[in-house]
Amino acid sequence: METKRSHQPVSQIPPELFGPDSLLLDNQLCFALYSASLTMTKIYKPLLQKMGLTYPQYLVLLTLWERDGVTVSDVGERLFLDSGTLTPLLKRLEASGLVRRQRASRDERQVIVSLTDAGKELRQQAQDIPQQVSCAAQCSLDELMALTKQLQRLRAEMADNIG
Repeated sequence: METKRSHQPVSQIPPELFGPDSLLLDNQLCFALYSASLTMTKIYKPLLQKMGLTYPQYLVLLTLWERDGVTVSDVGERLFLDSGTLTPLLKRLEASGLVRRQRASRDERQVIVSLTDAGKELRQQAQDIPQQVSCAAQCSLDELMALTKQLQRLRAEMADNIG
């Protein structure tokens, strides 16, 4: 029998184990994730500059290389971005000639985002980026995949506990 999941955060760690050291910066999961994200972005920056891209633009292209011709809301959902953040990104990618935005013929409220030929060709230039990032991380492919799965699980668990 399946039980309905509560949206109340449930800690499996007894409260008494959260002593005075629990407020040290280096003991904060949020800071470890934040600082790792900043460092990751710094690693990507020179790699993406060669392609004329920012990191968020690269994420949009990754999404479209995976599945082209999707709605703006599909891209936003995939990247966990709202339309207010995503629309300017897409406008810049369109101005660069990498994507095309057009109203859906079935429902004009929806905007379809598609790669241009230049956007498709850029994929080949990006092919070496994952390997370069892996080298910078000094981890094996298995370690990187395991860490990625852990972070995805963490994100899902935390999202389930958002009010």
